[in-house]
Amino acid sequence: MIEVQDIFRKYGNIYRTHHKLTLVQHKAMSAMQKCRTSQLGGHKEVCDDCGHTRISYNSCRNRHCPKCQALAKERWIENQKYNLLDVGYFHVVFTIPDTLNSMTYQNQKVIYTLLFKTVAETLIELASDKKYLGAKIGFTSVLHTWGQNLMHHHHIHCIVPGGGLSSIGKWVNSRKKFFIPVKVLSRKFKGKFLYFLKQRYYQNELEFHGSQTYLSNKKDFEELLSSLYSKEWIVYCKPPFRNAVCVVEYLGRYTHRVALSNKRIVNLEKDTVTFKWRDYKDGSKQKLMTLSANEFIRRFLIHILPDGFMKIRHYGLLGNRNKTTKLKLCKQLTHTPLLTKEKASTLQLIQKITGADLSKCPICGSDKPKRFTCLDKSPPITYETAYI
Repeated sequence: MIEVQDIFRKYGNIYRTHHKLTLVQHKAMSAMQKCRTSQLGGHKEVCDDCGHTRISYNSCRNRHCPKCQALAKERWIENQKYNLLDVGYFHVVFTIPDTLNSMTYQNQKVIYTLLFKTVAETLIELASDKKYLGAKIGFTSVLHTWGQNLMHHHHIHCIVPGGGLSSIGKWVNSRKKFFIPVKVLSRKFKGKFLYFLKQRYYQNELEFHGSQTYLSNKKDFEELLSSLYSKEWIVYCKPPFRNAVCVVEYLGRYTHRVALSNKRIVNLEKDTVTFKWRDYKDGSKQKLMTLSANEFIRRFLIHILPDGFMKIRHYGLLGNRNKTTKLKLCKQLTHTPLLTKEKASTLQLIQKITGADLSKCPICGSDKPKRFTCLDKSPPITYETAYI
């Protein structure tokens, strides 16, 4: 199977010499080039019964690497099971217009933070309005910056329980379809986002380069805002999930997803990359797209997030300071069983992902402890770095 790593290893160094990369892009590309190779070290595992030897090289564990998200995703999902309520859940998506793509890319940290803030305030304020729900809600938000064709498509996925906690401590159920009309969400979201964007502009927190330089002129920036006010912004809400298990599985599809998974890559030949993509403007048909290797790398790298930026955030009842108090009360009011926290071992999670029991020798089936030997100057051996 062709992988993103193959493309980076074959064309990455040439790409670096002809294009200016940010430090975080350099680090991500370098990590993915070295992932599961001898450059990151590894270990040799020997079975005492039959002598079978297995060599494993360490993973890079970069959050943008398609090979390194499986274990992180499973562990995150395991933790989220304890925060679910026995109610319906909604999936709400907030998208900013593509007119803002270049500005957003040049000001990633500022505008991504602004996007999270706007989405959170929109949901919390409208939910607290008695016209819609009149209660405090909780939700999880996940930032995605890409579309199926790897171009910019900045949006936030929110998983929202269908109800909330009233001011007098009672649980209030939402309407079946959704407690806030999408047009109301859209207009509130648009107004808030543009208000905060204008605020950041006049506080000199935004930078403009290249084709965006003209926005340094206040008149041009105000004209852009006016055009954005006149547009309808896209917010949509999917039907509720059947049960909490479906919510967890659905969350896993979004939380640790990277711009493009290895399984979507079809071919690498003649300095071009072909991958599968779904064209939502044409009835969600699956198509093939072929790009030059350079253009593929450019598109992949524009989705590398700023260093340390949190792309998964919890709000309201699911915020850290509310989990032990208000969330616990919500579980009681919704008759949600209180689960005892049991941390799954790394070996158990690996078996769940791959179906392989690494505690046993693949040749003789022995489950005796294996002897590990580090290769070169490898870091301490863990199953996280060695196998996932």
